[in-house]
Amino acid sequence: MKKARKVAVTGGAGQIAYNLLFRIASGDMFGPDAPVELHILEVPEVMKTLEGVKMELQDCAFPLLTKISIGSDPNKIFEGIDLALLIGSKPRGPGMERGELLQENAKIFVEQGKALEKSADRNVKVYVVGNPCNTNALIALENAPSIPRKNFHAMTRLDQNRATFQLAQKANVGVHEVSNVTIWGNHSSTQVPDFTHAKIQGKPADSVITDQNWLQNTFVSTVQKRGAEIIAARGKSSAASAASAVIDTIQSLYRPTAPGNWFSSGVWAENNPYEIEEQLIFSFPIRSKGEGEWEFVKDLKLDGWLLKKLAETQRELVEERDQVRGFARLI
Repeated sequence: MKKARKVAVTGGAGQIAYNLLFRIASGDMFGPDAPVELHILEVPEVMKTLEGVKMELQDCAFPLLTKISIGSDPNKIFEGIDLALLIGSKPRGPGMERGELLQENAKIFVEQGKALEKSADRNVKVYVVGNPCNTNALIALENAPSIPRKNFHAMTRLDQNRATFQLAQKANVGVHEVSNVTIWGNHSSTQVPDFTHAKIQGKPADSVITDQNWLQNTFVSTVQKRGAEIIAARGKSSAASAASAVIDTIQSLYRPTAPGNWFSSGVWAENNPYEIEEQLIFSFPIRSKGEGEWEFVKDLKLDGWLLKKLAETQRELVEERDQVRGFARLI
């Protein structure tokens, strides 16, 4: 068998992790011939629950799962890991201001960034799911200075998947017939679902869906607010769809992207081709070279509508960064 990949998952007793861990262990993430070790982190208060998750993983008798380590010390759990999936974060409570949420989560991601710096493999890939994921990824990145900045990602693939479904439904086609959907900016209500470069059955999406009002307003708003609608409907935030988006992203990052295609991820904006401020984690269209190495998709033309939207989401990310600067070792 191949050498086992060491995958860390934080928030291991939570709903997203519960929907994710079994799929990683079964081979969904890396393939049917790729063994994995799971390193699962949780806070001390819910370690008993995590023990139960570990027992369930053992009882599945997954042939590819070579080892399970659980604990509450990130320095130990991150030891030698190849991939970190940072899912655990503090949710926004009643009456909590966004700035308070940012500072509470900054504490978590400062600690986890330092633990990555101390314990992880030097080429570890880091994928942040816990919200606000762009700024949390930035905090982790700044606290792990010897790990390449290009190795840090924030999840916007769930938004891309949501946008893909909306376009497919409106055009009455299968989701596999929609491609090149991009999410720009922040994973928040300012995110920019980009229909201007999307394709439906190989044609420009706006030549198949000609209703510009629907595209610029209904489509964008639906994708931006989808997470809140799910909370209103089921009383809990997205879990299975978020876990599925994690799988999709890691598959896309570790396999070379087919010519002409791309996918979305929040990445370090340095040397980006779209004049976005560089000291941010910002979602762009990217292509993978395989094994987690990637490059920006270049030469996309941005019209006036799109440029205005990008400015709005960039402004929000700058504000978030400034709110935690000085508290979270940010530039």
